[in-house]
Amino acid sequence: MIVADEFGQKLIELLPNLRRFAISLCKSSDIANDLVQITCEKALLNRDRFELGTRMDAWLFRILKNSWIDRIRRTKTQGTVIDIDDAHDLVGHDGAKETEQRLALNEASRAIAKLPEEHREVLVLVCVDELSYREAAQVLGLPIGTVMSRLARARKKLSSILGINDAPKRSANRKGVS
Repeated sequence: MIVADEFGQKLIELLPNLRRFAISLCKSSDIANDLVQITCEKALLNRDRFELGTRMDAWLFRILKNSWIDRIRRTKTQGTVIDIDDAHDLVGHDGAKETEQRLALNEASRAIAKLPEEHREVLVLVCVDELSYREAAQVLGLPIGTVMSRLARARKKLSSILGINDAPKRSANRKGVS
């Protein structure tokens, strides 16, 4: 049986051969170094599986080749890998902002649910479904003026429920007025 010291010594002696073989497989010195390291780790962990009387280099080359195949398979399934330090222009999601928006949307939905049905249906048709006043009037069978007034009352009631201040009053100094 090969003693642990002999095994380690032989492994160290074969490192240049392993590295050459790894570079021939992957054509990258960085990846080759990783493959050699993986091979050494696996060999040391499984040295009890090495069969005496066989060539240790062949055993190590087989481990390295299988590690390379595993890496290729992993690469095919994981997609493109981008180093985050090189990707300065990536846009991420602002979790706090998304949470705040979701809470505001939920609050608005609850406020809309509190509106009287006649106001709620006009508000949804015009503001959510983006129907014109005329189209909403046709859907509801109402005069267009009624749709407009209900929508105005719905918006006012909704802003009151949500605690949104009314828009500032218009300036008296409008076009044509001096």
